Amino acid sequence: MYCYNMDDADDLFQEIVLQLWKSFPRFQGQAKVSTWMYRIALNTAITRLRKQYGKLNQLTSLQPLSNFQDDQSQRIDIQYEEELYRAINQLNRFDKALVMLYLEEKSYEEMAEIMSISETYIGVKINRIKKKLKEIINP
Repeated sequence: MYCYNMDDADDLFQEIVLQLWKSFPRFQGQAKVSTWMYRIALNTAITRLRKQYGKLNQLTSLQPLSNFQDDQSQRIDIQYEEELYRAINQLNRFDKALVMLYLEEKSYEEMAEIMSISETYIGVKINRIKKKLKEIINP
C-alpha cells in the first residue's frame, strides 16, 4: 500500500525482510512478535517513502494492489476501494499509517504499541480520521 506498483512492493518486501533479519538480535520480547514485525515494516516503509520523496519531489500515494476481475460486485468493491484510497492519500503520514492499522483490524492495544502512543489517543485519532475521511469523500 505504500508503493506505486508491484515492482516497488516487491522491493519494499525484500527491504522489510532484510530489516527484520538485521533487527532480530535486538528483539527483547517485550511486545508480541507480530507487533514488533509490523513496527519494523512500518518504519521501513516510511523511511523508504522519505528517501523517494526527496528523489521524486512529490508525495507518495497509496495504491490499491487489487486483481481486477469482470464480476460486477467486485468492480463496485474496487471502485469503493479506489475512492477510499484517494481519500486516505490526502491524510498526513501519521494518519495514513494509523488508518492502515485500523483497516487491518489491529486492536487499539496493538496500534498503540506500533505507533508508540496511548490507546486513548488512538481512539481519539481514529474518530478524527473517520470524520476527516467522511468530509473528503462526501464534501
